[in-house]
Amino acid sequence: MKTGFIALAGRPNAGKSTLLNALFQRKLAIVSSKAQTTRTQIRGILTEPDEYQIIFTDTPGIHKPHHLLESRMNKEAGGAIQGTDLIYLVVDASVPYAQGDAFVLNMVKQAGVPVFLILNKTDKMKKEQVVKCLERWQSRFSFAEYFALSAMKQKDFKDLLKTSAKYLPEGELMYPANEISDEPENFYIAEIIREKVLQCTEEEVPHATAVLVERKQKKKDVFYIQAVILVERDGQKGILIGKQGSMLNKIGSRARLELQEYLGGKVYLELFVRVEPEWRDRAGRISEYGYGLTDE
Repeated sequence: MKTGFIALAGRPNAGKSTLLNALFQRKLAIVSSKAQTTRTQIRGILTEPDEYQIIFTDTPGIHKPHHLLESRMNKEAGGAIQGTDLIYLVVDASVPYAQGDAFVLNMVKQAGVPVFLILNKTDKMKKEQVVKCLERWQSRFSFAEYFALSAMKQKDFKDLLKTSAKYLPEGELMYPANEISDEPENFYIAEIIREKVLQCTEEEVPHATAVLVERKQKKKDVFYIQAVILVERDGQKGILIGKQGSMLNKIGSRARLELQEYLGGKVYLELFVRVEPEWRDRAGRISEYGYGLTDE
């Protein structure tokens, strides 16, 4: 039986989280149109009995950092890349090659493990455009394999998974066969709420937010959850709350619907907004909120 780790690496908005969710046919990572949606490693465990167990790690998009938080995110992505058996370099094939692509490619080159080129979002391209894009990427590095696909629209990934398993070592199960993630429940609750913030608010707010689950209680099949959304400025707090609480209600309503599906019961959700000035540049706060590796 083949068992091992595969890291998904790439620039922000390349579609890594969408691909992770598509591979599992369920939501493991939040997605939005905004860059830097993924802030920390997210693991998914995919088991095909008697064939393979693959532990996928979705990593934050690698980019030029502007805050300590973003430096931590890059370090965490780099750590995942170095400690894996195989790397998927996920590329948005519909946009031109840029400096950010070169930076990520150089990082995966140094990992010393096989790298699959995953040309994503090819549904937006003509066949000849895909071929030219592939040829350009092949001239930059000797990839072990390549796949052109659409994580958003494709439903069958059997070929990708079976090919990937061939590159993994023989081994025993590392997780129970029915387990699909080792993330704690509160992590997913906070991420679902943050996703709705990303989807509902304008560019000024999303990157400055974090979510903390302060209280979770279950009585029979009803979940009572209190969570706080953190921002850096009073103006951002005002936007999140909205006129007469309209924005916060919108975020809460959308989050509650998804949380009920995830938790399998009725959810009562209370959201609060708190200002934490410049938390993205404060190491203690970043660690407290569960983002990134330490600088030690």
